[in-house]
Amino acid sequence: MRVTSHSDPDTLFAALDAELQRRSTALTEICVIGGSALNAAGFINRPTKDVDVLAVGSRRGGRLLLEKSRPLPAVLIQASAAVAEQFQIEPDWLNAGPADLMDHGLPVGFETRLVPRTYGPALTVHFAGRLDQICFKLYAAADVGGRHLVDLQALGPTEEEMRFALEWVRQQDDSEGFRAQLAELFDYLGMSHVIAER
Repeated sequence: MRVTSHSDPDTLFAALDAELQRRSTALTEICVIGGSALNAAGFINRPTKDVDVLAVGSRRGGRLLLEKSRPLPAVLIQASAAVAEQFQIEPDWLNAGPADLMDHGLPVGFETRLVPRTYGPALTVHFAGRLDQICFKLYAAADVGGRHLVDLQALGPTEEEMRFALEWVRQQDDSEGFRAQLAELFDYLGMSHVIAER
C-alpha cells in the first residue's frame, strides 16, 4: 500500500474515528511514530505505506499513560480493517510494528514532546516529537539504513540532538557490532567527533 493524496494519514484517521464511533467505543488514544508521524507533524513530506503504532494510551487522573501496543485492541483492529476495505488498502495499514521499542524505555521526556491531534470524539493520535523521531530514526538508520537515513538527514539534527539520541540508542543495543555501525553512520554524517566524545 502507498498512502496517497486521496488516502493520506489524516484522511485515514478521520475514517478510523468514524468507524470507532459506529462501534460506540470510548475515546481511543494511540501514539504513532515513523513516516506518517513525520508527515502529520510537518517535519517531512514523503509518501508512507503504513502507520506505525508505538503504544496505546489510557488516562489516569487526566495524565496520559502509554502501554505497549502489541497486540492492538480488538476494536481498533476491527475499525482499521473497515477503513482498509473502504479505501482499498492493505489490511495492516495500521500496525504495531515498532511496539518493541517500549521494552527498553523511551527517550527521557518522550511524553512531554508528543504532538496530539484529535480526529473526533473516538480518536486522538499522539505523534512523536521531533527529538524522539531523531532517536528512532538514528536507531533504524544504523540498523538498516535506507529511508530511515534519508528521514534522519531530512530532520537536520543538531550535534546536541544527536548526542541525546546516541545516549538513548545505546540503551537499545550496546553490542560491539552495533557500535561499529553507529560509528560508520556518524562518520558518514560528518559527526564522528560526536560519537568520539562518548
